[in-house]
Amino acid sequence: MGSRASHFSSEFFRFFHELEKNNNREWFQTNKERYGEVVQEPALQFIRDAGVRLKKVSPYLVGDAKPFGGSLSRIYRDIRFSPDKRPYKTHVGIHFSHAKAEGVEHSPGIFLHLGSGESGAYSGVWRPESPELKKIRDHIVAEPETWKKVLQSRVQLDGESLQRPPAGYDPKHLLIQDLRRKDFVGAQSFRDSEVASPQFLDTFIDACVAMDPLNRFLAKAMGLPW
Repeated sequence: MGSRASHFSSEFFRFFHELEKNNNREWFQTNKERYGEVVQEPALQFIRDAGVRLKKVSPYLVGDAKPFGGSLSRIYRDIRFSPDKRPYKTHVGIHFSHAKAEGVEHSPGIFLHLGSGESGAYSGVWRPESPELKKIRDHIVAEPETWKKVLQSRVQLDGESLQRPPAGYDPKHLLIQDLRRKDFVGAQSFRDSEVASPQFLDTFIDACVAMDPLNRFLAKAMGLPW
């Protein structure tokens, strides 16, 4: 039996290195077929393969392998209100969203960012709206031991916090540092060599499993199945 091929090769990162130096429409149009071969198609295949594996983590995680409008982010930057007018992103974003989170802009899921020297997997909820944020904080207060188990797991929490305790919560609460959080995000970084390895799908799934306690806690807090 032959060895498993990598989803992302060194050509994946080489394309973005060159795009960073030539971030203009003329260069991209000349290399658009190459983009499809070394970036888009490998990413779509990764979404298909990871989507199947993630069902064992949660049946509600969705991988939609469409070139546009699915789990794969567009390569085109939104430059309408930005002083940076470079038209193309120099990384790939893949979002495995929650199937039952209609109407909730920020919900528990998995986000994969792939860029040279800055690749990583992220779980949880980034900058939830006030109603969802209150639900999360209230759930921490109601189930402190469950939250402590999240903190004791392999999840590495990331994100910003308030300077002061939020209104309505005891400033002396034992978990006040976590109640101050504005983001509830777990993160795990990857080296370029890991992303280009035939074992990267396994590495990614292991990271998702490690970050699962956070997603599970947040889903329950927000009234979502997991």
